[in-house]
Amino acid sequence: MRPRWISWKRRASANDRAVVRRAAGLCLDYPDRDLFDRLPLIRAALAESGAHPAVAAVTGFVDHLAAEEPLRAERHYVATFDTRNRRSLHLTWWSDGDTRRRGFSLAALKARYQARGMIPPEAAELPDYLPVVLEYAALEPEDGTALLLEHRAALELLRFALIEAGTPYAALLEAVSGTLPGPSPRTREEARALGKLPLNIGPELVGLHTTGLLPPTPVPNPAGSPVESPTGDLGGIG
Repeated sequence: MRPRWISWKRRASANDRAVVRRAAGLCLDYPDRDLFDRLPLIRAALAESGAHPAVAAVTGFVDHLAAEEPLRAERHYVATFDTRNRRSLHLTWWSDGDTRRRGFSLAALKARYQARGMIPPEAAELPDYLPVVLEYAALEPEDGTALLLEHRAALELLRFALIEAGTPYAALLEAVSGTLPGPSPRTREEARALGKLPLNIGPELVGLHTTGLLPPTPVPNPAGSPVESPTGDLGGIG
């Protein structure tokens, strides 16, 4: 059904893609009480977007999560996103593993966010955490798309892993993939091939203490003027 996604990409506005990314990122975070409280706002923002498959996929997940018992949702989340099962939400884990090289990748991501005026708060997630990356991709659509494409192999392998696990979270990865140009890989082998592109890897660093990014709305840019969030009502729940 890949032509359906390609057709959606042609018609969807930049705002629709931003809303899908922001909503998917929020739903991929730990399902605590704060997330449950935000679900009506997430649903409302999606309802204001176009009637596209990716929007419907995220909306369907929101409805599923809203009907879940919170403790059960928490247990399912922990069991699903476990690196031992190769379902990590940290994108550089897929490319670098638990190696010293990953420290350089995390530092580069943090610098990339800061170069565009994003402010990493204290005690936040690592900058390669998928909900953080998706928020950035919603706020900075052009560079955010480039960043997601750089990690497309990880995204697609995670998508396949979630489909195999039979978890509703697979719909969120399908939706995110639908916001990217070009068709998604049809097999794991095709997804792995995406990761064989040349990488500009710098020197290995050890012991870097990096934090993630959860930018405020509006987000100050380096020049000091505000940059409005393109995600509409979602900006009020991030």
